[in-house]
Parts: sequence; structure tokens; C-alpha cells
Amino acid sequence: MKKKVIALLMAVTMAFGLAACGSSPDASDGGDKNSTDQGSEDKGSDDAGKDSSADSGEKILSVQIGPNPETIDPALNSTVDGGNMLLHAFECLLTIDQEGQVAEGQAEKWESSDDGLTWTFQLRDGLKWSDGSDLTANDFVYSWKRVCDPNVASPYVDTVLSMVEGFDEAVAGDLDALQVEATDDKTLVVKLSAPCTFFDKLAAFATLSPVQQATVEANGDKWATAPETYISNGPFYIAEWVPSSYLLMRKNENYWNKDAVKLDGIRFNLIEDANAAYSAYKTGEILMIKDVPTEEIPSLRENDDFYVEPIIGTYYLSLNLNREPFNDPKVRKAMSLAIDREYVAGTLMQGTYSAAGNFIGPGWLDTDGSEFMENANGGQPYMDNSDYEANLEEAKQLLADAGYPNGEGLPSLKYSTNDTAYHKVVAEYLQQAWAGIGMDIQVEIVEWASFTPLRRNGDFDSSRNGWVGDYSDPSNMLDVLFSSNGNNDGKYNNADYDAAMKEARKTIDPEKRSAALHKAEDILMEDMGCIPIAYYNDFWLQSSKVTGSWHSVFGYWHFMYADIAE
Repeated sequence: MKKKVIALLMAVTMAFGLAACGSSPDASDGGDKNSTDQGSEDKGSDDAGKDSSADSGEKILSVQIGPNPETIDPALNSTVDGGNMLLHAFECLLTIDQEGQVAEGQAEKWESSDDGLTWTFQLRDGLKWSDGSDLTANDFVYSWKRVCDPNVASPYVDTVLSMVEGFDEAVAGDLDALQVEATDDKTLVVKLSAPCTFFDKLAAFATLSPVQQATVEANGDKWATAPETYISNGPFYIAEWVPSSYLLMRKNENYWNKDAVKLDGIRFNLIEDANAAYSAYKTGEILMIKDVPTEEIPSLRENDDFYVEPIIGTYYLSLNLNREPFNDPKVRKAMSLAIDREYVAGTLMQGTYSAAGNFIGPGWLDTDGSEFMENANGGQPYMDNSDYEANLEEAKQLLADAGYPNGEGLPSLKYSTNDTAYHKVVAEYLQQAWAGIGMDIQVEIVEWASFTPLRRNGDFDSSRNGWVGDYSDPSNMLDVLFSSNGNNDGKYNNADYDAAMKEARKTIDPEKRSAALHKAEDILMEDMGCIPIAYYNDFWLQSSKVTGSWHSVFGYWHFMYADIAE
């Protein structure tokens, strides 16, 4: 793990390759890349919340990466914290290594045809599920088709499988139309309708993890809510789960690379209160915490155990475009112009994030390998924050042009957010900033387990949101605003935007593909289909006792091969 000097605004210009998704309690996002889990059986009042590994002498790494996840069903998860758990419990056909490169996973070899339309994956010998039963290529066929099942409603289905032949028919209910085939127990063949240069990265993405068909069919949606039925295939399996307390994973002795796993287990402490997490860290009860109290950051900046590293993603606001007045782009633009992004990122967020002038920020790569942001909008930010007072006057005029001079005629509106990291203080600032143009905004604080379902179901006026990249191609982020995408919380719907994204999906010409992606962002920012605020960094505390772990630009912490120094 590499310690970053707190030259944060420089750090975010680094570009990398693949791994996380959506959102997290403090990274929002997809971003946030969302509790309905029932957890393990009741242990009784004396034992509830007590880890059975305590004082056992086992090597259990205790960490905090978020509170109760909404779901840890690979097909349904769209958050970073849930994805981080999936990363340790499951393994896809391929993986992403410490250098951000695609590497072997359950498959030891893979290749694509010369025309890029056929991908073949060769699985390892002797693969097993955590319950010891055999895992074969047919398990991937079932799992990928399940992602397409309209009854499952995977929010990631468009992103990960829309390029596979037969996709449209599959998402309409004919799952067998999806051209994913096991030609034998060790060979998976996938046929695409158009070339996808990053399909190997998708094959490493958690949504496409294998799940055990018999277990899922026997238990329905509940299969992913209790250790007894949570059968996985990664380096760890779930042994205990006490909602709002902890989730304990133990080493999977049936994992093909078990000899490289040094830990006996990982305890994910499900803590939503950053101060409680910090207290546990200071006592040594927890050796790594993601949620650091923001008021502690000034005193922690020079500490060797305080880390700041860039991730590819954007903190943005979703507006419910199905509700007035957000269906009017003039209102959306006025709300965007009323925000002083430099103040938000530099002061409220203490320089740990960077002001966002575009939707696609640093680290996303254009088709020629350059920074996508450098080639966007003629090299200029879509939202110029250099003269905030001028922006404020323009915002007032736009609101008047929309029929709401000084906010007259507007109803009282809500802004929804969860209360971790900077979210509450940003919410209070937005309330004040929008009051400056005549808008009455009430802040609604929602617990994390309920927050992402609220957004997905459209039960909001305006809301904090965000997206952290799953791979470095900008289509990953732009797809979120495609009209039918399950992560399109604001329900942005623009035919020209969809057409540009469809063109980017089907063309094999790099220049045409780049032009289509840039056109899509142009349309999105002209419409202000969402409101970008800041570009992400991750910051956390981690004890020097933890060795062999790493953090990726996709917002994941990799502990599968970590150790604890004596």
C-alpha cells in the first residue's frame, strides 16, 4: 500500500484501470457504487453482536468499510461497500490485480476472436463452491442469465451484458436467448453482438460472479441474507452475520488459491457512526476504518496511518426529473450555477475532494489512451466556477425565465442524503445556496440501508448521489444516465443522449466512438441531467500492523492476501 502525501488536488489526476462500483455511504456511489438483509439467526440477548472468534487466538482482521449493506447479492449490489464484501466472498472468471491489470480468476486462460465477437474462457481444474461441491462453466451460464432476468431486476444488467448477443430478448424474459454457453464443464463461450474492447474487465466485475443455482432456487431472495445459505466461491465465506454489528468471513478451504490466504478471517464491522468507528480504531479493536470523522482530519493529515488516494468517480446530485420543477432544464441549470464548487470541495470537504467542472473527471481514459476530460468541451470545464457571483446572477435569471422570479411559485422541496462523511454539511450548504436564489429546501437525513432504495424507487425530490468507476472506460459512467439503466436514479431520458450512447456501443472505430461519448456528455451537461459537485478521493485510517493489502482506484480495499504483523 502506498502512502499519499496530502497533495490531494494533484493526486486525482492519476489514471488507472478497474474494480468497484456504484456508491458507498460516503462515496455515494452508483455510484454510492445502496438494509434489507435479515442476517444470521438470533444468538440470544447474551451473545447478540458477540464475535465467536473473539479471544480465540485466530488471525482475524477487523475493519470498517461501511454500515449494513442494502444487499450482497452480486446481481443486485450497486454500492462500493457491498462490492467490497463481494470481492472477498466471490471470484469472477477474471480478477483485477494490484497494478490494475486483468488477471486470472476462476478462468486460467481466455481469448477473443479476431473480430472481437467471440470470447472463450477456460476454467481451472477442480473448482469448488465454499460448501465443497463442484463449480463448472454451467454455473456462470446460469448466473449471467439470472442477471438478465427481469424478475431479478439487476441495476447493472445494461452495463455488463448489453453487448452480448441475444441481450434484448433475454431482458424481455427469454433468458435462453443470451449467447453464453458452456461447451463443457471447463469452457465458457460468449458471443457478442458488437466488439467490446473491455469485455475482459467486465468478466472481472462482481455483478458477473457465479452464484449456486440450487441454493438460489431453493431460498429465493433470502439466499443472500444468511450465512447458512450464502454459498460463495472466493477466498472467504460468511460464517456469522449480526446486522448493525458485524459480518464475519472465514477463510474458504475450498478456494483454489487458499494457500496464499494468510488470514483466518475478516470481520467487517457494520458501523454507520464515524465517531464510533474512530473510537474503535483508537483502541485497536479495529485496524482499518473507511469512515473517518471529518472534524478529525486536520489533526490526522500528517499521521503515517492516514491515507488519501484518488479514485475515479464523481460526487453529484440527482434531481427527480419526473417531478416539477426539475423537469425544466432552466431550473436544473439555476440550481447548478448557485453552487460554489470550490468552496464545497476546498472548504467544506477540507480539500479531500476536488471541484468538478465536468461529469467525467480525472482518471477516465479516452479511446486513444489520453485523459477523456482533457478532450471534453474544447478542453474547458462545462461549469466554470471562476466567477461565482456572475454564476449566481445567471442562476437567478434562469429561475425567472422558468417562471419562478426570486423563487416565487416554487413549492418547498426536499434534499435527501445519508449522514456520513461530508454529506450533512454539504446538504446544509446546498440548503443555504439554493435559498439565495429563492428556493426553500428541507434537508432529509436517511439511514444508509434505506437511502439507495429511496433513490432507486424515485422517492425523492433532490438527492446526493455519485459514481465510482468499475473500469476506466468513460462509458461505464455515462451509461448510468442511459434512460433504461437501473442506476439512473433521476430518470434522465433524452433520445439524443441514448442515440449517442448506442453509437458508442456499436462502433469499432476509436475516433467515432470517442466522438459519440463526448457528444453524450455534451448533451448531458447542456441538459444538466445531473449536477456534478466534486471528484472523489478515498481517505481512511489503517494500522501499520496490516500488511499485504492494497486500495484500488475503484474504491476497493483488497484484504484477501493481507496479513497482521505481530
